[in-house]
Amino acid sequence: MFFLFPDRNLRYLYSLSTGRATDKPMTEPKYDPELLKQNLERMESLTVRLVKAIAKRRESDTSLQGPGYNLYAKAAAAYYAEMMARPEKMIEQQVQFWRKSLENFSRAQEKLAEGGTGQDGRNRADKRFRNPLWETNPYFSFIKDQYLLSSEVIQNTVDSLGEIEDDDKKRVQFFARQMVDLFSPSNFFSTNPDALEKAMETNGQSLVDGLDNLVRDLEAHEGELSVTLSDPSAFKVGENLATTPGSVVFRNRMFELIQYTPTTKKVHEIPLVILPPWINKFYILDLKAKNSFIRYAVSQGFTVFVVSWVNPNENYRDVGIDTYLEEGALTAFDVAAKICDTKKVNAIGYCIGGTLLTIALAYLAQQKKSPVNAATFFTTLTDFEDAGELGVFIDEDFLNAIDREVEARGYLDSFIMSRTFSYLRANDLVYGPAVRSYMMGEAPPAFDLLYWNGDSTNLPARMAKEYLHHLYDANQLTQGAFKVNGKKLDMSDIKLPVFAVASESDHIAPWKSSFKGLSKLSGDTTLVLAESGHIAGVVNPPEANKYGYWTNKAEFRGPEQWQGDAEHHTGSWWPMWSDWLASESGKKVEAREPGTKEYPALAPAPGTYVVASRKK
Repeated sequence: MFFLFPDRNLRYLYSLSTGRATDKPMTEPKYDPELLKQNLERMESLTVRLVKAIAKRRESDTSLQGPGYNLYAKAAAAYYAEMMARPEKMIEQQVQFWRKSLENFSRAQEKLAEGGTGQDGRNRADKRFRNPLWETNPYFSFIKDQYLLSSEVIQNTVDSLGEIEDDDKKRVQFFARQMVDLFSPSNFFSTNPDALEKAMETNGQSLVDGLDNLVRDLEAHEGELSVTLSDPSAFKVGENLATTPGSVVFRNRMFELIQYTPTTKKVHEIPLVILPPWINKFYILDLKAKNSFIRYAVSQGFTVFVVSWVNPNENYRDVGIDTYLEEGALTAFDVAAKICDTKKVNAIGYCIGGTLLTIALAYLAQQKKSPVNAATFFTTLTDFEDAGELGVFIDEDFLNAIDREVEARGYLDSFIMSRTFSYLRANDLVYGPAVRSYMMGEAPPAFDLLYWNGDSTNLPARMAKEYLHHLYDANQLTQGAFKVNGKKLDMSDIKLPVFAVASESDHIAPWKSSFKGLSKLSGDTTLVLAESGHIAGVVNPPEANKYGYWTNKAEFRGPEQWQGDAEHHTGSWWPMWSDWLASESGKKVEAREPGTKEYPALAPAPGTYVVASRKK
């Protein structure tokens, strides 16, 4: 309805943002009614495209969108029980809310009397409220303060709920925060001073550009809304991303094996095979040259192989974790050893790739085989008892919805996983980008990490169900109940040297759970806790000198004990890892060029699977 009267509405809302009365002449920015009229006409054509794009949206299972009715019922029952048991607490909360609301209103009145010039410096750390008008303007200041007060009351109420199981309480807390974040005044045009100012400064051009961005995103995802986080034209895999020289030396239906060109005359005898996650693509470890872990490992004198997983479609319906094990990890180990003429390889597993590596090592130990000499784990979960914020989605309704989805399609569409991960950090990955793109009309930034984040992959139907049901929900791996080929695996059978990296603020693989699970291995284990999160804690080149890390040589007896006695180090953990791996990699030999007569080079790195379309 806002655009029915663009002149009147823009002038009125702008007056609120600047403190000018609506009947006063607006000398700046220069008002151009003809340009505004042209923009309105453009918006009409864009609206037609918008309607068509939304019409293409397929019906989606509501259980994939959020929690089911049962969770709301449990929360309401817990709140009612709390109210009946301690009515004085509820009354006190309400009185405090009234008192603080009056204080907010009084503060707004004072600002109005002062002409809207006072600044109190509050909330500047919150990126949503950095515009000075959130403090100086009575209108925006009151809206912001009242929103933050309401947010605090809601969170405190949810946090204090009793008579509800811990898992359900975590879900209520998470989804309450989602609702609180959604209704931030910064997410709405009429209460966002940045958007209002931009619209006036551009005579509505920012709104036209924003609608154009919105229509583009809807059309790109078949009517589903997914904000474009990075400029899609700024990067191309193989040109300015994933540029470390090498060759594909093996290919099957599950993966391409890339061997990288050496940059040293001598290399360590035992090669290194990296198993990246297949929820995303491998080049997170090979973004730009300056932050490429792969390039760094090659420069340290290691013969590096990387598994580049296929992006599955409906033809991979029956592929399971055992397939990723036998046709993936074990095959990669075998081929790399043959190419390098060694009996063993060293291995890295990142995220779910680390979970697969654990399964592979336990399976090999059970088979009395030992092709892996030493193992490195990056942000790996094997104990899913506390699976972090992603665990809030793992309830019966969500799992049943996933089952229905993958049975219908044959795979779990990358859009679902990408959306789920984004809402774990909604303000940074959903609402903030949406405001900049749709309300401010800004083009997405050229950011390599966000480009990779949007280049997600599908999951085969059987594998998705096994992963969510057997690992996330039932936690079978750490309990010794997970089966491969009908036989249960025991993690304590793994007795090789291990270097494990977890990240302090990881919301996907919480470090305490990661260390707890990997502590069940029987070999000599080095634990490293990196600063930052799931990606930045791992992709942390020494030259950046950005994040540090903690180590503790004492036996792991629990996360709290480990952290309390840990020693902090500045700089990247990469050199420490390189020294450790060098001690586990044998003597130096002549550098190996990619491929052999038996395994000739099939294509230059980064190969074909990483750039292939998922829709085939």
